[in-house]
Amino acid sequence: MLDRRTLLATGAALMAAPTFAARKGAEPTFPKDFFWGAATAPHQIEGNNVASDLWFLENQQPTVFAQPSGDACNSFELWEADLDIVKAMGLNAYRFGIEWARIEPEKGLFSQAMLDHYKAVIDGCRARDLTPIVTYSHFTAPRWFSAQGGWTNPESASFFARYCDKATRALGQGIDRVITFNEPNILLLLKPMLPPQVWDIQKLTLETAAKRLSVAKFVSANVAGFDDLPALQAGLAAAHKAGKAAIKSVRPDLPVGISLAMMDDQAVGKASIRDKMRKELYGQWLEIAKGDDFIGVQNYERALWGDKGRLPAPKGSTVNWSGTEVWPGSLGGAVRYAHEATGLPILVSEHGVGSDDDAIRAKFIPEALAGLKAAIDDGVPVLGYCHWSLLDNFEWIFGYKPKFGLVTVDPITFARTPKPSASVYGAIARRNAI
Repeated sequence: MLDRRTLLATGAALMAAPTFAARKGAEPTFPKDFFWGAATAPHQIEGNNVASDLWFLENQQPTVFAQPSGDACNSFELWEADLDIVKAMGLNAYRFGIEWARIEPEKGLFSQAMLDHYKAVIDGCRARDLTPIVTYSHFTAPRWFSAQGGWTNPESASFFARYCDKATRALGQGIDRVITFNEPNILLLLKPMLPPQVWDIQKLTLETAAKRLSVAKFVSANVAGFDDLPALQAGLAAAHKAGKAAIKSVRPDLPVGISLAMMDDQAVGKASIRDKMRKELYGQWLEIAKGDDFIGVQNYERALWGDKGRLPAPKGSTVNWSGTEVWPGSLGGAVRYAHEATGLPILVSEHGVGSDDDAIRAKFIPEALAGLKAAIDDGVPVLGYCHWSLLDNFEWIFGYKPKFGLVTVDPITFARTPKPSASVYGAIARRNAI
């Protein structure tokens, strides 16, 4: 049942959005063949990813995870229901991931049954006229891989390339484009934000896992010690290049890229450190991306940079579940910078807001999309937009508290219920216009 506040906010958002988009000489619609999608990640929705590194870390004490993922949204079983929701919403694309830990649960052991499962999901997308945009590594990896040092292991690139080869041979013909890695720069972004105690508990989590397995080092892509960051970044960079080469060797025409976590970085004052921070947060990855077919931009916020560091959000700002500013203009700003820095076509591979108040989301979507349309009108080539997320799901170390979904999921029955924001977004997608 919709409350009055949600209805008012939804209606106001739809009525107000055209005023944001009204630009001299601008076409009212988005480009032809624009991807309107929703995004998910396998570990966050499938459930019972028992051979993965993060499952191992979640189910121990001490751990940095607030709670284990458990059954998640049970999407390993209910993927057809998820695709039906995407289709019913009026979208034409679905960004999802294949789970390496399911496909290669033990080193060198590849599961034909799991490859067949993901082929069925891809075929299910095609049957519903949904374009499959597939992520090969969305943070998680097989437990055996991370127990060998993960991405800090000199052999990691060759392991990843072997997996990419197997996956592309089995699945590649049905995929529209591949994202090798989801946010390989995420820990760089969090480096100046997380307090020392969070890095300490991450380190303790990994040390505990290593002891349990009697190995020297256990490292995950989104759970790592502060001192591991340089080796981790070098390993991910090498793996992206090797993985892309493996994919292209099987299907040369398949577009491949990475997705980066990108804020809309804004300079405040003459001596702002914004450009320095951009170099630290994205510089290496933007250079690597120049050799790719597209770049995925994942944007959730802006950052105001003064001469000494990041400034607080303006007083009175709308905030998300964690107290961070909700600012719709950040999407357009991040997309413009990504294109300026790389010259590549942009896919908005994630964008959304974590909030229990869906009225915030319903208002936020059209306002943010108006800024994206303005960037397109100014010549930025944008392939499409994938909202994060289709479902309320497992949000990594924070567990199930943050709500990013267009759809709620009952944790007991797994019943899916679209929120009002799903109707707002779906109406835009159907019109291909705000």
